[in-house]
Amino acid sequence: MKRSSLIVTALPQELAGQPIPHDAPVLFTGVGKVNATYALTQSIMNLRPELVINFGTAGRVRESVHGLVEVGQVIQRDMIAEPLAPRGKTPFDDTPDILKSGRSGVICATGDSFVMSRESWLDQQAVDVVDMELFAIALVCSRLGIPWRSYKYV
Repeated sequence: MKRSSLIVTALPQELAGQPIPHDAPVLFTGVGKVNATYALTQSIMNLRPELVINFGTAGRVRESVHGLVEVGQVIQRDMIAEPLAPRGKTPFDDTPDILKSGRSGVICATGDSFVMSRESWLDQQAVDVVDMELFAIALVCSRLGIPWRSYKYV
């Protein structure tokens, strides 16, 4: 049985030159967690996919990571509400700090800013790459019971 998939990326440039299955719809969300959440939720309600596949670019944190990588886990790097909750955790929310795709792969930290210098917190969390949409995408999928996968080009 064929699974219906939805391919999600922030910008058309992130898919330039990549082969896409002819019958898979592609959603361009725009940059950032709010845009990704809004666009993906609307598309899921309309299309009812059985799988969400995210493609995008990422910044490298761990020097050994390069090329196209699959993401296994994602965390929030810009949820900083201390002392109400530790960094990465939304206060008064039961959402797990780490969202897992169910596949092995790198750890991605999502935030609505560019990482411009080394941050010890990223090292402490064993983060490999950073992006601006994946945590929102994974959270929407998790709350709606839809599996997700993510591939990032570093």
